[in-house]
Amino acid sequence: MYFPMFFDPTFIFLIPALLLAIWAQVKVQGTFKQFSKVYSRKGARAYEAARALLDRFGLSNVPIERISGSLTDHYDPRTKVLRLSESVYSSPSIAAIGVAAHEVGHAIQDANAYKPLKVRNAIVPVANLGTGLAFPLFFIGLLFRAPVLMDIGILFFVAVIIFHLVTLPVEFDASARALRYLTDTGLLAQDEVGGARAVLNAAALTYVAATVMAMAQLLRLLAFRNMVDRR
Repeated sequence: MYFPMFFDPTFIFLIPALLLAIWAQVKVQGTFKQFSKVYSRKGARAYEAARALLDRFGLSNVPIERISGSLTDHYDPRTKVLRLSESVYSSPSIAAIGVAAHEVGHAIQDANAYKPLKVRNAIVPVANLGTGLAFPLFFIGLLFRAPVLMDIGILFFVAVIIFHLVTLPVEFDASARALRYLTDTGLLAQDEVGGARAVLNAAALTYVAATVMAMAQLLRLLAFRNMVDRR
């Protein structure tokens, strides 16, 4: 069968992953927006809730910083700093408190030497290298008919896949911790926890979508590699 130069028959592998990624983004944005309008009856702001949880678990030394952007919240295990986005930091909403508690979950994972988090942190340099080199090496190998370069590119991309797979339990565990802490401390009432759960579940879906996308990309590389062998 003849394929024009611009046609990529392997793109079909990406279509389900792209649809899932789009749906995940729509879901997380919509769910966050919905519960950003629902304020906690206790009235605590997200940074106050995060501070209370950190102090409760002996992490008074972990500072909380406000950063720009929306849903750019993260815990940095290198500097031991918890950062909350502008849309979360001062908000007393159920959504914001849920997100802040999730990041506290990561801080507690770090303090407790949670093994999946340690593994993820250890492979970050390799995964970053893989992200930068996998596709250039692979397609240079494809262009110049150099299977060895293609194989090296695939191996680099496997490191990216491993990173995504390890990320899933880390994120799921942080969300489970967050919901448990919010319930145990009473920062959210029992009937408010469901909203926080909906936000965190939607956020978790984005990590699932990223993993599926990475797997689809790997299938695409393997399909290209197989086509070269058959020629």
